Amino acid sequence: MTHSPSACHLLGIAGYSGSGKTTLLTALLPLLRARGLRLGVIKHTHHDVEQDTPGKDSYELRHAGSSQTLLAGPKRSILTLEYDAPGEPSLSASLALLNTQDLDLVLVEGFRDQPLAKLEVHRPAHGKPLLSATDSHVLAVATDAPGLAAPVPLLDLNQPAIIAAAIMDWRASNRLTPAR
Repeated sequence: MTHSPSACHLLGIAGYSGSGKTTLLTALLPLLRARGLRLGVIKHTHHDVEQDTPGKDSYELRHAGSSQTLLAGPKRSILTLEYDAPGEPSLSASLALLNTQDLDLVLVEGFRDQPLAKLEVHRPAHGKPLLSATDSHVLAVATDAPGLAAPVPLLDLNQPAIIAAAIMDWRASNRLTPAR
């Protein structure tokens, strides 16, 4: 099945904690945006998150019992969802919160066990195994070890422009996962 490179696609940025996923994403976002892509990011965390400030109206409304609070402003809007019981969010539920019709690419940090195209971020010094050894969805490994033995191509973790070019190539050749 082929899909249009103009449709929204997903690329996972996968790796173990401390491997540099967020640092790489921070470097990739402006490079991909400069190439004309409209980008979204989903970042999974196992920790409780707090984006609001005590004393602000949105914080007070949320803590008073609102299960969905949308702070709508002239430059950005922030949606906060409160769940009745703790539980791991699914990638599909997280993706449903984005307007993928206005995006070309969603970079997904975390959700490393999901069946989607991935760029693995790996630092051998951390002593963790390669995800690509058992995950056929990994397209390449971004690493700081040029001699690493991996079942997929290696990209220099310290050269984000080369990684951005690879992502553009994967998108053009329909190797990324379509957003549904």
